[in-house]
Amino acid sequence: MEPIEPMEPVEPPRALSHIQSLPSWLAGRVAERGRSLVAEAIAGEGLKLPQHAVLAAVSEYGPVAQADLVRRLGFDAKDVVLLLNHLEEVGLAVRGPGPHDRRKNAVRVTPAGVRILERCAERVERANAELLAPLGTEERRQLTELLSRVLSPRP
Repeated sequence: MEPIEPMEPVEPPRALSHIQSLPSWLAGRVAERGRSLVAEAIAGEGLKLPQHAVLAAVSEYGPVAQADLVRRLGFDAKDVVLLLNHLEEVGLAVRGPGPHDRRKNAVRVTPAGVRILERCAERVERANAELLAPLGTEERRQLTELLSRVLSPRP
């Protein structure tokens, strides 16, 4: 029997380091941190992220039919109903006859809803400033431009 020669030590692959250096991983982590900061900021106004999104959509598109909200937001219809129920209960949105077809309900933002959206906008701006604090003004502008290009690639 021949003697077995010792094997040279093999360096394990740096798979985790590789994954953590990928733009997709980094963007996901930054997005997670940003969502967390924004969620914490709007929680100070008593809203959760989906409630804020629905209220913002109602404000921007309203008066709007619930079905249109579902399409525009890409949320499940049942979830939108529950979110609207909450917004209506706390006086931030109201359902009523639609302006073009009174047989169909439309959702509108209330004056209280407008005020809370204004306060949330300020809070969200501060949260994003905290997220981007390590960057200078020009770097922030450039990052925003680059992220927009990545999301909307040109043909």
